[in-house]
Formats: sequence, C-alpha cells, structure tokens
Amino acid sequence: MDVFTPQQRSRVMRAVKSADTTPEMVVRRLVHGMGYRYRLHASDLPGKPDLVLPRHRKAIFVHGCFWHRHRCAAGQSMPASRVEYWQAKFDRNVKRDAANLRKLRREGWSVLVVWECQTKASRLDSLQRRLARFLQP
Repeated sequence: MDVFTPQQRSRVMRAVKSADTTPEMVVRRLVHGMGYRYRLHASDLPGKPDLVLPRHRKAIFVHGCFWHRHRCAAGQSMPASRVEYWQAKFDRNVKRDAANLRKLRREGWSVLVVWECQTKASRLDSLQRRLARFLQP
C-alpha cells in the first residue's frame, strides 16, 4: 500500500531527476578537479553516458542504486504497491544498462559505472582513487 495519494505520488515521481543529480555532481566535481574536461549526456552514444571524455575514449555512468538495482540496500528495496510493474521496469533498466555497456565497449570505449552509494562523503577518497585509475591513459 502506497503512503501517498495518486496525486502526491505523481508529484513525487515528476520530481525525480535524470540529470544533474547530487551523485552526478559529486563525480563531475572530482573529475574536473583532476584536470579533466568532459561532455555531458552525449546523446550520440549508447545510453547517453553522464560524463564523456572523447579524446580518451572514456565514458562514465552515474547510476542511482534504486533505479539501476545495485547490490546495496537501496538497490534491493522494492515499492510495496504494483510490485509486478516495478519488477518489470527494473528488469528492463538492468538489461538496457548491460546492452549499452556492451555497445560502448564494442565501439572501443572504456566504461566506468559509479553507483550512488559510492558518492557518499565517507567514500569520496575511495571514489577519487577509482576515478584516477580509470582516467589514466
């Protein structure tokens, strides 16, 4: 049972952002701070990666744990209502993500997925090291 009325739920869902999210902004600040410049949401690439470094052929996705089904606690929660709908939606998201990663790699791109839970303040040092390793030529 949903705790919101249908109108409230609609308002909440409309507010869910797909770009310029807090986790994405954290990754952008770190990458920019390392001296790299990038394109945002390249619509000419499979999956529209959040950050693209064309000269280096590197693409970074910043995935929300809930929507893209990370193995952390946030990624394992399931809405209480319309479970079949949500399960099907999540399954489609995961399949689409995997297909986009395969396509990019086939086209010669190196791809990194950063999960929302990895952008928390307590994990920033680890994330920065991971980004630095990935972005090295």
